[in-house]
Amino acid sequence: MVEVPENLSIGQVAERTGLSVHALRFYEQEGLFPNGVRRGPGGRRVYRQEDVDWLTVCIVLRASGMPLTALRRYTELVREGAGTARERLALMREHEERVTARIGRLTESWT
Repeated sequence: MVEVPENLSIGQVAERTGLSVHALRFYEQEGLFPNGVRRGPGGRRVYRQEDVDWLTVCIVLRASGMPLTALRRYTELVREGAGTARERLALMREHEERVTARIGRLTESWT
């Protein structure tokens, strides 16, 4: 079993996610971390494995075309807790409809 360090630097997170350090800072500025980013001694960012896991979800959603505004809203809902499950599901279903429509348009363009 691979041991995962409890505290990860911004460079380590960049390596694990494939995001640049600049992108990680941008995600933080945009409020895309449900629990914020902790700071260690000297004000350096300190990440946990759950932050890496969350970023993996964000990467997939962005790759599927989810706009930053929708991703920001989804993050806000996650931050608010379990009582927002229906609204989160609705947001994901709307995104699914957009992705499905885009797939349909792309498929038509090849036929």
